[in-house]
Amino acid sequence: MALRVFNSLTKEKEFFQPVKQGEVSIYVCGPTVYDLGHMGHARSAIAFDVIRRYLTWKGLKVTFVSNYTDVDDKIINRAREEKTAERELAERMILEYKKDYKALGILDADIHPKATEHIKEMLDLIKQLEKKGFTYVIKNDGVYYDVTKFRSYGKLSKQKLEDLRAGARVEVDDQKKHPFDFALWKFKKEGEIFWDSSWGKGRPGWHIECSAMSAKHLGKTGKTFDIHGGGIDLIFPHHENEIAQSEGAYEKPMAKYWLHNGHVMVDHEKMSKSLGNFFTIREVLKKYHPKVVRYFLLSTHYRGPINFSNAVLDQAKAGLMRIWDFLEVMRGYENEKRKENKTVDVFIETTRKGFTEAMDDDFDSSGALGYLFDFMREINTLRAKNMMATADSIKVLDFMMDMNNILNVMEKEKNPLDEQAKKMIQERETARKKRDFERADQIRRELNAMGIVLEDTPKGPRWKRKI
Repeated sequence: MALRVFNSLTKEKEFFQPVKQGEVSIYVCGPTVYDLGHMGHARSAIAFDVIRRYLTWKGLKVTFVSNYTDVDDKIINRAREEKTAERELAERMILEYKKDYKALGILDADIHPKATEHIKEMLDLIKQLEKKGFTYVIKNDGVYYDVTKFRSYGKLSKQKLEDLRAGARVEVDDQKKHPFDFALWKFKKEGEIFWDSSWGKGRPGWHIECSAMSAKHLGKTGKTFDIHGGGIDLIFPHHENEIAQSEGAYEKPMAKYWLHNGHVMVDHEKMSKSLGNFFTIREVLKKYHPKVVRYFLLSTHYRGPINFSNAVLDQAKAGLMRIWDFLEVMRGYENEKRKENKTVDVFIETTRKGFTEAMDDDFDSSGALGYLFDFMREINTLRAKNMMATADSIKVLDFMMDMNNILNVMEKEKNPLDEQAKKMIQERETARKKRDFERADQIRRELNAMGIVLEDTPKGPRWKRKI
């Protein structure tokens, strides 16, 4: 099955054919770095991390670009509240994002452009738009994009300009030609960060940043790249405006495929600060292992909404524990007396085929996980019947780790036991041999309180840490 992706531009699943054979260029809108990242950021970052990993796994050379918006109204306002410089705030928050994303197993982007390092590219793009008649100036305000000049405005969000005008709330003194005209360059206000330009001192608008940075880093200026991604809430106006800017200036499609992940919901309402149902990544990671959070976000198709709650995260934790326990059993499995079972090879290939078909169907990670659970059930049945050789368990582990190159949820750090825990486990073994089961159970409970779970096996106790 060839890879198909749902293109938000056409509202259809399309066969994926890169602009350049064997290579894929991806631009994903990154965060505005004025505060800690929240679960919405985590969802988008993990969704596109898995997309990137899968394309790489299929043998494609992927160039992955994700920006930091480090100049914006929110950054200026927060810096003012904290009585600090905008750059200092942004740099501090970027480091916090990197910590959270690393914990969640998200690969670092090949290129992490910052808006403040691309002012020249933005000014050049605005000049190009000015030459083509797309801009006008509002005195003491800024340089604006005239959306009525871009004939296909609304093609991504499927909205018509006349409908947008009719539904807009326009202030009486608004000098914009159309309610949805947007700022390309905002003139300097007292106390704000600024740069020089031919129109006057100021700073870039939000939308121009991504148009300029994607053009610079994904090939020659104006070259169509493969995938533009981000959250569904970015379709309008951000991505719609990016298209207007880039295609207005360069007269070529900006991106071939537009991919958008769904909202994170709380009690079936969108997670947001205004509703007070807002959770930072850092808050969630204090309670749940990062791999549990990652697994939770992959357990639903990336385009659909996902409901966030402790109950759902607990279910994800239980599901991930099944995978981890299975892998531990396979690592400890030995049966040198049996010959290799060809049925294991059949299960592996059948599962690989199903997993790949799911991922080829618009990166359906939830469907792919379903095939892995079916596989584990079949292998556990063979193991219980003593129908596997040691070599078979090695094949199973190799296959699972191959799939983990895409999902990145199966491997966890196993911090070594301290001396106290080792002595307690040894003392428990001694108690069991003396048939002092009361003392053995007491030690087990004490270890459990320390976050160490014991499992008795024919080869002795096996331990794992709670997650």
